[in-house]
Amino acid sequence: MNLQSLFEPKTMAVIGVSLNNDRHPANVIFNKNFLRYRVQVFPVNPRGGSFQGQTVFTSVFEIHRKIDLAVIAVRAEYVPKVIDDCIQAGVGGAAVISGGFAESGRSDLQDRITTSARDAGFPFIGPNCLGVYSPGLVDTFFIPIERMVQPGSGNVALVSQSGGILVDQMIKFATEGIGLSLAVSIGNKAMVNELDLLNYLADKADNEVIAFYVEGFRKNEGREFVKAAFNCPKPVVVLKAGRTPSGMKAVSSHTASLAGDYKTTSAMFSQFGVVEARNESELVSFCESLSCYQERIEGQIGIVSGSGGHGALAVDFCMDYGLIVPPLTEQTQKEIRESLSASVQSIAAIGNPIDLTGSAVDDDFVAVARLLGQIQEIDCIIMLLLPYLPGITSDLGARLSQISRQQGKPLIAYVPHVDKYRMLIEGFELNRVPVSPSIEGAVLMAEALKRRKPC
Repeated sequence: MNLQSLFEPKTMAVIGVSLNNDRHPANVIFNKNFLRYRVQVFPVNPRGGSFQGQTVFTSVFEIHRKIDLAVIAVRAEYVPKVIDDCIQAGVGGAAVISGGFAESGRSDLQDRITTSARDAGFPFIGPNCLGVYSPGLVDTFFIPIERMVQPGSGNVALVSQSGGILVDQMIKFATEGIGLSLAVSIGNKAMVNELDLLNYLADKADNEVIAFYVEGFRKNEGREFVKAAFNCPKPVVVLKAGRTPSGMKAVSSHTASLAGDYKTTSAMFSQFGVVEARNESELVSFCESLSCYQERIEGQIGIVSGSGGHGALAVDFCMDYGLIVPPLTEQTQKEIRESLSASVQSIAAIGNPIDLTGSAVDDDFVAVARLLGQIQEIDCIIMLLLPYLPGITSDLGARLSQISRQQGKPLIAYVPHVDKYRMLIEGFELNRVPVSPSIEGAVLMAEALKRRKPC
């Protein structure tokens, strides 16, 4: 099944464009792609006419171009006919935005379109979905452009059964500076499912991390998915809904999925090297960390801070997640103390965590990072930075990043995420060093590197 036309279309037909309702989902989709994307887009409505100065075609047969992607936003009962037309017209694939299928008790209608598509080898996303967001190429989400928060281009692909969860995660990705290569809302996943997308994305050079929000799998689907994830050369992150009986019931009513036994599914994820996120915050932290570093760590953490309290909390979180904070030898402590500026040399706590105190300056953090990077027993450094300390400058993020890159040892930073500290944060982000707005988030980023399967 060739999915390229779904995600890299050069031509697109939006079927269901309304001539009298500008807020119709099809109109929103047509407008944003017509005005802002490279894809050549054609409106379709059986009545014909004109829209935005463009000819409205009565069917896909009237468009005298090879159509890569059809976006279908018509009433559910009309979808089987539209799918058949697309197949006969040689369309490459479709995103079925329309709802009213298995999720609302119309499994028969969903089976009709799935059977036709499978027989013809015609791939479609959905139904009951938002479809595809491919940065700079296409956006089939029926969300007005002024309300969309779009992450920049990057190396994380995000697949979700829920369109709402997908949009929420995109907002969080944009806030945290995580770039997307592709976002796909699969809804009822009647044809194209997580396994299909995992196999497709595994071979895409612009993806380094593949993340999923999963509500449930059909019979045997979950086992095939985790086997493929195990063989995938890229880390796979999954946030699974339906962990409780009530959650399982909600999953069934949302996308007609079988949530399955959560404990069994979670154990299967762990066995096959899938990095499971327990909540949305973990999903964001895991994706950011894994998008920056490709090597697995054993989980021996060096912690550096300008505040003893921050260091103590970081140690607690490391213990919670099974990470090790090894003590430093007397010789290492001596070398660290001698490298510090005179103002903090006598007052810094040189153990692990290392508390440089509020009097530390950039050179102190840099010196400690360089020395810790040389210690074999430590395979990841967590740097807890307080940008309001008087000796800290906006260059520190970039300076620490350079040391990490030179030494090849993962560095993870904690910096409060407010606009005032943006230049410091950018110094890390531009050098592909992950930055968390919380101490626990920084520890979770290290946890992700420990839990990923070896390359």
